Amino acid sequence: MEKLFDFEILKQVIYNYFNAIANKLEYNDYIQKNIVLICGIIKSLPQFSHTVIGESFYNLMVAIPRHSGAEDLLPVTISERMLDLNSLSVGQTISLTGQFRSYNQVNESGKLRLILTVFAKDAAIIEPGESIRYENEILLDGYICKAPTYRPTPSGREISDVMLAVNRSYNKTDYIPAILWGRNARYSAGSQIGERMVVVGRIQSRSYEKALESGETVKRTAYEVSVSNMVITGQNNCRLEEQNSPGSAA
Repeated sequence: MEKLFDFEILKQVIYNYFNAIANKLEYNDYIQKNIVLICGIIKSLPQFSHTVIGESFYNLMVAIPRHSGAEDLLPVTISERMLDLNSLSVGQTISLTGQFRSYNQVNESGKLRLILTVFAKDAAIIEPGESIRYENEILLDGYICKAPTYRPTPSGREISDVMLAVNRSYNKTDYIPAILWGRNARYSAGSQIGERMVVVGRIQSRSYEKALESGETVKRTAYEVSVSNMVITGQNNCRLEEQNSPGSAA
């Protein structure tokens, strides 16, 4: 299938935009503030999710191998009009562009839980024999909506957890958890709610066990942006308050 997009061009757009922000240069303010580029392996067949104005959307899982040998297993939401979903099979390689989106779901205890998914805008199947380069790239341009949580790990690494509010069309907002490391973690630790932050990184999955109020322990997967580069612009959205932030991502 012919690709509708070129990863190398899109990656250049991302880094040109990031560098312009970091160096306070003129930039195209009409660029999307939430861009995801993925090329990975289909791990599950599409399952029906929902319908909007007669268009059906489906969920599937895509694995992106890391250089370490591990992989990130990411949820993807895709339209029935984008690909022939009935022809997809586990093990095929899919490339796509889209956005990292969020919505709140009420869990078994009545609390809000943040659900994250990669919403595909364009997608193509990599046919057998074509060269494959696995990709996992994301740009987010948003505002800090919870006070960053800075902590050292038992191994001595420094980590800062940040929740970004990223605006999209139709007055909607996606709330995306991000994790920063080392000097970026230290630098962001004192950031204030409402500060604008632009980050580049990858989407990572992380398995963990959660204890329920009943005493049971369940296995869950968390999704977050592992930040490789970041800039805090000095701009502040003073209208953004912590009480308007989303439910827990855990």
